[in-house]
Amino acid sequence: MLYYLDLLGTLVFAISGALRASKHNLDILGVLVLSVVTGVSGGIIRDMIIGDNLPAAFRNEWYLMICVIGGILVFIATPKIAKSWNVVRYFDAVGLGVFAAIGATKALQYGAGPIGVIMLSAITATGGGMLRDVLVREIPAVLHRDFYATAAMLGAVVLLILNYFECSQFVQIFSTIAVTTGIRFTAMYFQVQLPIAKRAETELD
Repeated sequence: MLYYLDLLGTLVFAISGALRASKHNLDILGVLVLSVVTGVSGGIIRDMIIGDNLPAAFRNEWYLMICVIGGILVFIATPKIAKSWNVVRYFDAVGLGVFAAIGATKALQYGAGPIGVIMLSAITATGGGMLRDVLVREIPAVLHRDFYATAAMLGAVVLLILNYFECSQFVQIFSTIAVTTGIRFTAMYFQVQLPIAKRAETELD
């Protein structure tokens, strides 16, 4: 079940990357590049950090194929998908929860400490989106708006607590997905975001 949820999350992230490409009027190659980058980069970065010899995205080609399918889907039907963007955002929240849980679980398996688990959970869930924004010369959304990475980190804290009390891995993973997704839904509904730093006036302005 988790594997298929992971593929679903990859597809939704891939679609969000492709939509960002269409916003910048990129060609089909640009759409596919942003689709793949958004869909799998977080997991690849995580696997490289923990020392996994070959990231999961390269062991199982379904991850890359799902990204390509999502990119082509957007390229063909951008107007229709754009009209349903709120639905995509809801699926994106579920994908955030899935990737946060997978990142935290894999970090634990490789012996990471609590802070490492929380960081790898956030990296898995947000790494692709950050690279996507950098490629189109935007400040990564996770750094200046939305309650996004914070939701993933709080979900990882839940997993750590459940792991401490020796709950089953099933309970750990799906509780993390539920908490992360629930926090993200709540933030979306109430438009919650972290405090924003006031602009500093400097001689460089």
